[in-house]
Amino acid sequence: MLGVRKAVFPVAGIDTNFLPATKASPKEMLPVIDKPLIQYAVEEAIAAGITELIFVTGRGKRVIEDHFDKSYEVEHVLKARGKQSLVELVQGIKPPEVECVYVRQAEPLGLGHAVLCAEKLIGDEPFAVVLADDLLDGQPPVLAQMVHIFSHYDSSVLAVEEFESYDALSHGVIDGRRWDERVISVSRIIEKPSPELAPSSFGVAGRYVLMPSIFHYLRELKPDANGEIQLTPAIHCMRKEEQVLAYEFVGKRYDCGTKLGYVQATVDFALRHAELRDTFDAWLRERVAGAQLGIWACGALLDQPEQATRGLAH
Repeated sequence: MLGVRKAVFPVAGIDTNFLPATKASPKEMLPVIDKPLIQYAVEEAIAAGITELIFVTGRGKRVIEDHFDKSYEVEHVLKARGKQSLVELVQGIKPPEVECVYVRQAEPLGLGHAVLCAEKLIGDEPFAVVLADDLLDGQPPVLAQMVHIFSHYDSSVLAVEEFESYDALSHGVIDGRRWDERVISVSRIIEKPSPELAPSSFGVAGRYVLMPSIFHYLRELKPDANGEIQLTPAIHCMRKEEQVLAYEFVGKRYDCGTKLGYVQATVDFALRHAELRDTFDAWLRERVAGAQLGIWACGALLDQPEQATRGLAH
């Protein structure tokens, strides 16, 4: 079995959660501190040994291509200003041995359809699918963990995390039996079930390592009620014929497709950023202390208004 050399990045979708920010700029280019989401995803793939990055793009996504392309103008300006460290930073966005390939998804017809658009570029090889708005933070990187599991079992692998019951509608949810430490043999997978119908508390977390046989099931799949071809039901069909594993990855997932998840990622990454961590930590502690004082004052005013007012005055 070939190793995992290729990764598909479905980036053609239209985002509505971050409008108006995403009206003219892709959600994948939203920055967490000083890097866009798509770059975090690409760095994770490269760390897993991926050497061919396949971006399934759509209208208005050209800026993603520009980000991973060479920028002579920017480099020229930085060199002229003597900012060599920034020149190296810009040049290091994509290592020279890594190839970027772009294929257009003419209209947003679902994640499964986006993956199917990459079939000719994948050929008969196992490959990864990486959803950039799921920012996964792990050591080693989560996709590297999954490639290791794949190489051991020669089976498709889905990254999963345990979630609260009310979050079922945000996940493809798996069912199965424990196969090994952190590994579950999948018996079924359901796309975004209602909480009462969720078969377990393990949901897929935006990372897949798939056998090329998935393309057969995607081609055979009928569009759903929205006219879309989804990846989850194709995986459900595939696991009837071959083993599919779920891997409870080591790390943390930030759902940067939501405002809350995006803000949480920004705060956590700022707290360990070399340039920001000390000053941001001090500012955040000050804000938290001020908020706690405000909460105490409100509570005191309700319990003993006269004493609390005198205390605040001093």
